[in-house]
Amino acid sequence: MTRGVQLCSLHLDSTLGGPTDPPAVGTDCRSRPLGSIVVTITLRALNDGDLGDLFRWESDPAAASMAAFTRPDPTDRAAFDAHYQHVRSNPENTTRAIDEDGALVGMIASFTMAGDREVTYWVDPSRWGRGIASEALRLCILGEPRKPLYARAAEHNIGSRRVLERNGFVKIGEETSWADGPAADVVEHVYRLD
Repeated sequence: MTRGVQLCSLHLDSTLGGPTDPPAVGTDCRSRPLGSIVVTITLRALNDGDLGDLFRWESDPAAASMAAFTRPDPTDRAAFDAHYQHVRSNPENTTRAIDEDGALVGMIASFTMAGDREVTYWVDPSRWGRGIASEALRLCILGEPRKPLYARAAEHNIGSRRVLERNGFVKIGEETSWADGPAADVVEHVYRLD
């Protein structure tokens, strides 16, 4: 068995936008030590069958507190479904599933808000700290032709801040506002990638 994690190429089809002739699997891959396994991270279209897992992960109290800026009640399935229906029906949005070796482990999206192109992501909390969000964001950036890109992370979410910084995002400011996840005022860092 090969040692390390193989973080591999962009897998997009024409319905997702971005490159229509993506690099072959194995191109532009990186490895890093992680036990004695090799995993492949890919992006694909988000489908209805993915929503149950996403709801479970997004309604986890610890994850919602870490993300901070969530829906008012992360356990409200009707609000979750309405949110994803709205997001997925907007042609300006690109919402993708993150797969690890073919299994759903999260989602990543790019969207336009107040004229700025932004990215957001959510990874299964049981898989935090494994480089999945970093690689998914790298792949998302490759498939997103519009720049600059903006992103936001709660000050206390050090992992998410590192994901952004590893991918070249630079902190350009911060804002303090009410966050439903922890039910408190939270400092949010604002990042930009040119």
